[in-house]
Amino acid sequence: MDELTLIFWVPFLIYVAFKLYKSVRIVSAQEVIIVERFGKYKKSLRAGFHLLTPFIEIDAYYHTLKEQAIDVHPQTCITKDNVVVKVDGVLYMVVIDPVKASYGIEDYRFAAIQLAQTTMRAVIGTMDLDKTFEERSEINRRIVDAIDDVSERWGVRINRYEIVNIAPPASVMESMEKEKRAQINKEAQISLSRGDQESRINRSVGLKEELINKSEGEKQKRINEAEGKAQEIEALATSTAIGIAKVADALQATGGIEAMKLRISQDLINQFTKLGKDNTEVVLPVDLTNFTTTLDNLLGIKRNN
Repeated sequence: MDELTLIFWVPFLIYVAFKLYKSVRIVSAQEVIIVERFGKYKKSLRAGFHLLTPFIEIDAYYHTLKEQAIDVHPQTCITKDNVVVKVDGVLYMVVIDPVKASYGIEDYRFAAIQLAQTTMRAVIGTMDLDKTFEERSEINRRIVDAIDDVSERWGVRINRYEIVNIAPPASVMESMEKEKRAQINKEAQISLSRGDQESRINRSVGLKEELINKSEGEKQKRINEAEGKAQEIEALATSTAIGIAKVADALQATGGIEAMKLRISQDLINQFTKLGKDNTEVVLPVDLTNFTTTLDNLLGIKRNN
C-alpha cells in the first residue's frame, strides 16, 4: 500500500467506526430519542438498548419525560394604576408527546417562557398594584390557562406556574411601608381607645352595681328595722293589753277596787315625799292644804260630815 492509499483508507475506517459506534444507543429511564430515516420520522426509542441502521438512521431529537422547572426571568410590567413592577416566576412543565415536541414547534421551552411572560404582562396590566400582591394565585392560574391553550400542539403539559417575586420601585416600596406603618399606628390607637372605653365601661358598671348593692342593703336594713320596730310595738301593745286585761280581771274580784285605791294612795304619798328635795320646783293642780279631800276625790270616796 502506498502512502496515498493509506491516507484515504485510514480516515474512511475511522468514519465507519464512528458511525457504527453512533448506531448503538442505550436510553435511560424517563428519556426518549427521536429517530429519523432519510430526514423523516421513523420511531421513538424508550428506555433500553437499541441499534440504529448505520448511515441511514440518526438520532434527531432528545427529550426528557421528567417534569421540568423553567426559570422565567424578571419582566417589566405596568399595573392598572401605572406602577412599574418587575415580576419573575417558575414554570413547571412535562413532555407528554415527544413527536409533537420535536416537530410541532422549534423550541417548546423558549415558546413556553415567551408566552408566560407576555401573559403575565397582560394579566398584571388589568390589576392595581395592591391586587397583584393579594391575587398571585389568580395570576398563576391565568398564565397556566393561556399556555394550556397551545401546549397540546407542542406535546407538553403545563402543570403550574408560580410567581417568585413582585418588585415595585424603591419609592413605591417606601410609600407602601409608610402607609403600612400608619395603618399599624392607626390600629394601635384604635385598640388603645377601645381598651380605655371598655375599661371605663367596666368601671362604671362596677360602680353602678356597687351602688345598687348598697341601696339594696340599705333598703333591706330599713325594712328589717321597720319590721323590728313593728314587732316591738306589737309586743308592747300585746303585753299592755294583757296587763290591762289582768288589771280589769283583778278589779272585778272581791276587794279589787279597795286594793286599787290603796295602791294609788301609796303612790301619791310617795310622790309627795319627793317634793322636799332641794332645787325642786313643782306646780301642783291640787290643794295640799286639804290633802284628805283631794285624796278622797281621786279615789272616789264620799265622807259624811
